[in-house]
Amino acid sequence: MASVRKVVFPAAGLGTRFLPATKVLPKEMLPLVDRPIIQYGVEEAVASGVQHVILITSRGKNCIEDHFDTSFELETQLQSRGKTEALARVRSIASLATFTSVRQGEPLGLGHAVLQAREAVGNEPFAVILPDDVIDSDPPVIKQLIDVFERVQGPVIAVERVPMDQVSSYGVIAPAVDLGGGLYELKDLVEKPTRDEAPSNLGIIGRYVLTPDIFAALDATKSDRTGEIQLTNGIRELLKTRKVYAFETSGVRHDTGNKLGFLKATAYFAMKSPDVAGKFAEYFTSLTTTPDTKS
Repeated sequence: MASVRKVVFPAAGLGTRFLPATKVLPKEMLPLVDRPIIQYGVEEAVASGVQHVILITSRGKNCIEDHFDTSFELETQLQSRGKTEALARVRSIASLATFTSVRQGEPLGLGHAVLQAREAVGNEPFAVILPDDVIDSDPPVIKQLIDVFERVQGPVIAVERVPMDQVSSYGVIAPAVDLGGGLYELKDLVEKPTRDEAPSNLGIIGRYVLTPDIFAALDATKSDRTGEIQLTNGIRELLKTRKVYAFETSGVRHDTGNKLGFLKATAYFAMKSPDVAGKFAEYFTSLTTTPDTKS
């Protein structure tokens, strides 16, 4: 089977949880210290050996494409001012990978977003990264999945163990066979089950390696009660024709799609940033130890 050379980034959502900040700025472009959220995922893909990034965007999201493009005016200004370090950082973004953009005309679900990448992906396996999930891991999570994919020669989705009182926020897998080492052959998947309905506490997180037959499966997938085509349901359809696997990946995951997760991610990556970590730690400590002297 061919190697994984392409990755799809669904980035067409409205980001309503962060309004009004996301009225004109896509949530994928909100900064975590000094990089937008989506760049963390792109860097993960590149570090995993993926060469071609396919952005699924929508109206008003041109700045995502612009971010990964060359900025001649900015580069010229930085160069004229002798800001060589900043210039190198800016130039490195456009050279990370080859970028293609595809519009998703209507927000009809994650499965529908992936379906828009059909022509750009072609007849080869590909990865999917949900930008909201920012994961710090070594090796990168997508590389972990690619390694499993090359071993099992079939679609692989990333999972992690979640508390049972949180399973209703996830797609959850029902393992058919525990193959050891965190690898499972799937029997079924359930989208956002209740605690009583959940077949396990292995929640699906935002990383997938899929085969091109997922597109036919998504074509055959009916919309859910909200009118959306869910990727989880598309994978259920794919299970009718082939084996699908789940792998319990390692790493520190932050769900930046909600305010608390975004703030936690900001603090986490600030503490890993050499130029601000020390002073940030001092400030953060002062917030929890300094008495409130205000009347």
